[in-house]
Amino acid sequence: MKILVTGGSGFIGVSLVRHLIDVAGSEVVNVDKLTYAATPGALETYEKHSRYRFERADICDAAAMNTLLQRHEPDAVVHLAAESHVDRSIDAPAAFVQTNVVGTFTILEAVQHYWSRLPGVRAAAFRFLHVSTDEVFGSLGDTGTFSEASRYDPNSPYAATKAASDHLVRAWHRTYGVPVVITNCSNNFGPYQFPEKLIPLTILSAIEGRPIPVYGDGRQVRDWLFVDDHARALDVVLQRGEIGSTYNIGGGNERANIDVVRLICSALQRQLGHKLGDFGRYEDLITYVPDRPGHDRRYAIDSTKVRREIGWSPQESFESAIQRTVTWYLSHLDWVDETRKRGYRGERLGMIGAGAK
Repeated sequence: MKILVTGGSGFIGVSLVRHLIDVAGSEVVNVDKLTYAATPGALETYEKHSRYRFERADICDAAAMNTLLQRHEPDAVVHLAAESHVDRSIDAPAAFVQTNVVGTFTILEAVQHYWSRLPGVRAAAFRFLHVSTDEVFGSLGDTGTFSEASRYDPNSPYAATKAASDHLVRAWHRTYGVPVVITNCSNNFGPYQFPEKLIPLTILSAIEGRPIPVYGDGRQVRDWLFVDDHARALDVVLQRGEIGSTYNIGGGNERANIDVVRLICSALQRQLGHKLGDFGRYEDLITYVPDRPGHDRRYAIDSTKVRREIGWSPQESFESAIQRTVTWYLSHLDWVDETRKRGYRGERLGMIGAGAK
């Protein structure tokens, strides 16, 4: 099976490409613009692999998307390419509208054109898998979970653009018949995640002796999903998912942000001991900062459908996956240095309206 993956050099994309080649035995065409958050070095060992091709292209470029589909003739497209950091969407929403909305429209148009000209058997087997987020559903109260039937209620520019892309994908299925499947996942973490996100930012701030920023009271709750478990889920949904259906993918690991930060500090303390001189424990670096504007209070995913119908379940516990992630970052500080050369220095983003600089 040949699969074209948009955003294959991004955080989730890297894990998926590796899984598709090494585990599923698929051919992969990685289409990526290589923005600041891409990690092309993570796939360096695949550059000469017989089942891997890389194409640098922007999903907003209609001519390029049409050309690549005709050139590679994939059996499926997995659409991961997106601007994904909520804080950046607060500061610069235009890029999110362009990539997440216009880009999704553009790739859908190209896929519709390509799929409509496939011979009968190949057309029937073709799939377009659109990868989205639980943030499209907004914020939960103290109880309950998001199901596939949950009402859309996005609260950030990022979430709004992902919601718009979900609706476009459904419309292209219902109007034009494009064989689509949609997934909405919870918060991913693991190796190669760009350092602006909570978990890598906490690890790197701690080992460098810098303040670890925690928004508000730190009691915002997320359902955490190890990225390799997510990659496995996407593969099985692509193979077994029902056309036109949506599947929620979550790790079943609800944790408050402050508890995640403290767990990381404890893991670092065990691995590194007291490396802060007179400063004390890593937890002493925790610094509460003004909350993010429009910060959703709680997300929680009901993954019953994908577990029951598709047969997927996460293999990693939250604690084991955090330990693996901490160990990976500690042994890949050269990769962190390379990412910082692209302009991110560990600063807090998304400060518009937050009352702080």
